[in-house]
Amino acid sequence: MSEGVGYRPLSGELPERAGVPERYTWDLTDICQSWEEWTASYQALEAGIDRLAAFQGTLGGGPDRLLAALAAQDEVEALMYKVWYFASLLHDQDQRDNAISARRQQVQILFARHAQAVSWFSPELLAIPQATVRAWLDASAGLGLYRFAIESLFHSQEHVLDEHGERLLSFSGRFSGTPHEAYASLTTADAKFPTLTLASGESLTLSYGRYRALLETNRHQPDRAAAYRAFHGMFAASANTFAALYNGVLQRDWFHARARGYASTLESALHGNNIPTSVVTTLIDEAKAGAAPLRRYHQLRKRALGLSEYKLFDTAVPLVEHDVRYPYDAVQDWVVASTAPLGPDYQQMVREAFAGRWIDVFENAGKRSGAYSAPVYGSHPYMLLNYNETLDAVFTLAHEMGHSMHTVLAHQAQPFRYAAYEIFVAEVPSTLNEALFLDFMLGRAASREERIVLLQHAIDSIAGTFFTQVLFADFELQAHRLVEQDEPVTADVLNGIYAGLLREYYGTALDEEELSQVTWARIPHFFSTPYYVYQYSTCFASTARLMQDLRSKDVRLTADVVGRYLDLLKAGGSDYPITLLQRAGVDLTQPDTVRAVSRELDGLVAQLEAELG
Repeated sequence: MSEGVGYRPLSGELPERAGVPERYTWDLTDICQSWEEWTASYQALEAGIDRLAAFQGTLGGGPDRLLAALAAQDEVEALMYKVWYFASLLHDQDQRDNAISARRQQVQILFARHAQAVSWFSPELLAIPQATVRAWLDASAGLGLYRFAIESLFHSQEHVLDEHGERLLSFSGRFSGTPHEAYASLTTADAKFPTLTLASGESLTLSYGRYRALLETNRHQPDRAAAYRAFHGMFAASANTFAALYNGVLQRDWFHARARGYASTLESALHGNNIPTSVVTTLIDEAKAGAAPLRRYHQLRKRALGLSEYKLFDTAVPLVEHDVRYPYDAVQDWVVASTAPLGPDYQQMVREAFAGRWIDVFENAGKRSGAYSAPVYGSHPYMLLNYNETLDAVFTLAHEMGHSMHTVLAHQAQPFRYAAYEIFVAEVPSTLNEALFLDFMLGRAASREERIVLLQHAIDSIAGTFFTQVLFADFELQAHRLVEQDEPVTADVLNGIYAGLLREYYGTALDEEELSQVTWARIPHFFSTPYYVYQYSTCFASTARLMQDLRSKDVRLTADVVGRYLDLLKAGGSDYPITLLQRAGVDLTQPDTVRAVSRELDGLVAQLEAELG
């Protein structure tokens, strides 16, 4: 028996890091072999940043000088991945380690220095006539590689400040991340998780992973209610602090938008990727207009569960008894098999991710909550999970694997400048991997109960990845408009916005729970990556369109869509994301794309109604 087989992550107290078998932890030596190597890389990065100053004032000297400056920037920024992720990933596996936290802060300070060191670049390049730069691009093969990056810069020209202004803005990098850093400390390192005694007599400490697992597996409503109230009570107790931190995020975004001359924070967030603001506002309007199947689903759940009251803590529990655990060692082959429609080469990359210890699997004391895939340039992606053996955890694994394969293909196919992909595209491969895994699981379902569980998961994916994320996007758009209109931002105001949105999206399908209004305080994206979450929804719609063709019985059509899809992943950030998706056969400028999600949900709810009788 290999090391770690039989390890039970949900039993007893949260283990310390050393108590997790090595085979379930990531191997970061592919980034750096030791802290000594990291220190040498850090010093090399520091020296590289200092050398960038020598290029100031030289860009107008011709294509060779511009190319040299761009290549030097690429060399420095590629090294930044190594230095940042080695410290950051070690920090996330145990955020209580102050020594590693200090090193991570060192890198953040160095990154602020880098922003200051290149703050002159854009104003200096934009001072050269665009026609001259285009002539250089045509004449120099080496410089031609940077055509899209340079054209994108000229696209944003009206919002780039002069050298003095860009330098001033670069100083803000030292404190721009402070609200999120404080939020992370408050919700992880300094969090005092409540301990709950269940009806069974079991005592359970409600860490993030265990809280989520309880709502998804515990069929006793009073246990779910008690867990929900204890867990959200942590956030309600510090609601004013969370509001102050979020106000810091909103004011920061307002400052940057106004400093660069944008009409709104939304325009500021979307302009760089050439995305019209109507994409977001149309998304919100169409989702609200198409929420009837969502309400019908929750009304069906209330009846099927036999509940007199139905609240947010009831929305995740399975509709039927199907108490199946999914041990990590068992599901790896399923994840590989589910990607068969994308071809054997894709499947082999997935196998390598499992075999190469790219994944940090289980929760331990001090570990960052949630899940992500880190795109470590020069190495390979790393995935953080808090795997709890639920069906949702298996789909999260498939989701993060989609991100990781995107990273692998983009890094293989693109030069460094275009190896990173935009968030607007990023959630397509993750949600498509989930869709493939759902098809695989439905294909092997052996009972009515399993079909119901999987249909519920499919519907919950639409509810969570589409409607919930649109609700979140609606919330942060309204919150940002508060500061744009010089309105106060308090916990009461934010609670009021969130409570109002719950009523708009769910109608009377949900019975109100007072603590639900503070849910905004436990959404990390609000504090770390504003105007991010709407892209889960647009990507979900993109996936639905691609899956229509992938499920076709026309062999030529499926071969064509696989080719288009893999080309999308290989394209990285080599063009505007809407353009890349259009090449893959998806047009997100059309409102009907959003409406299609509501139609898909309506059909799935009808299937579930039939299964439930």
